Formats: sequence, C-alpha cells, structure tokens
Amino acid sequence: MTTIEVSTDVVCAARRTHRVLADLSVAASDRAAVTGMPPWRAEEYLAARTLLRTLLAETGRPHDGPIAYREFGRPWIPGLPGVGISLSHSAGWVAAAVSPGRAVGVDVQAPVEVSAEVIARCCSAADAAGLAALPEDVRALEFAWVWSTQEACVKATGEGLGGLPWTVPVAPGQPGGSWNEVEWVALREHSAVPLSCAFTELGHERGETDDE
Repeated sequence: MTTIEVSTDVVCAARRTHRVLADLSVAASDRAAVTGMPPWRAEEYLAARTLLRTLLAETGRPHDGPIAYREFGRPWIPGLPGVGISLSHSAGWVAAAVSPGRAVGVDVQAPVEVSAEVIARCCSAADAAGLAALPEDVRALEFAWVWSTQEACVKATGEGLGGLPWTVPVAPGQPGGSWNEVEWVALREHSAVPLSCAFTELGHERGETDDE
C-alpha cells in the first residue's frame, strides 16, 4: 500500500476495493458489522475501514474497535477524539485519511459523465465554459477532480453535503488551495483516480466538538 503524506501529520491512501480485501487483514469487528448488507455495500464498507485501520497502525495508533459517527456523518474513534479520520468510496475505489490533531476530509471520485447543469452548479461560469469545450472523457475526469476537492473540504469541516460543497471555489486543474479555515490538496501526482484531501485545525469544524 502506498501511503501519501499530504502535509505534516496528514496521511491518506486510495486503492481498488478488491485489492484492499485481497491484500490486507480485515478486522473481525468489521466483518461482524456487515452481516445482512448487500454484497457490494459490504465490500466497500470493509475495504474503506480496513484501509483506515492500516493507516492508523502505520501512524502508531492501531485500532480494532468500533468507528462511530457524529452528526452529518463525520467518522470518529471513541477514545481517540483528537485523531481526525475520513473515509470515501466510489465505483470500486476506497480512500481513507488520518491526522493526529487535525480534522481531515478525503474524497475519491471515479469519473462519470456529468451534465452541463451539474457543472454550472459547481463551477464558475468561465470554468464551466472551459470544461464544456473539452472532450467528454476529459471533461468527466477534470470535473471529478473538482468535485473530489469540494467534497473533501466539507468533510473536513464535518458538514458533509450540508456544507454546500458545490459552493467551494475550485478551478479545474488547481493543485491546491484554501477555503475558509480549510487547506486542501488535489493529489494528482499520487493517484490514478481523482483523490483530494483537506484538513483544518481541530476546533475549526462547524457545529461539532470533540469532547464526547
């Protein structure tokens, strides 16, 4: 597994779902949790959490216990509230991120055909026009990079879709930037599939605390 060092104390990884399940050890607690799930959902659930647990072990915080969720879906680890974690899955890919002392968001996006209306909602008029001029496959790829960054940013704040990711300003091809208190990186040099990671200091998340 190739671990990407995004920034100081921020790491992430993305892999094909089937490769994670073939190459890494799955926690017994995760296997128990997928009882009754459809096979496709069980696979992405197991792969994402297995990738996360591998990153936790690599950063000196092995954890085989439960992963809990706050309001709006942010995952966290009971007993390790100061360790930021994030999970993502998309069409046969999974991603995870870990950051001791920071809130983190990761998002992987397999490119798919996207409508002009969706592009116009997520991009400025000039950027939307530029994307519209690209061949369909290139347009899908470049928009997936934009959307992965927008999703990663609102995951880092703990808001999810409630944070209106389509309003996060990201230009096609932009390698990194900031949004409010969030820093983000599009990991183009490290990933074959659109993969972005965002992070912010704990306490800058919106509407959530880590005192549980």
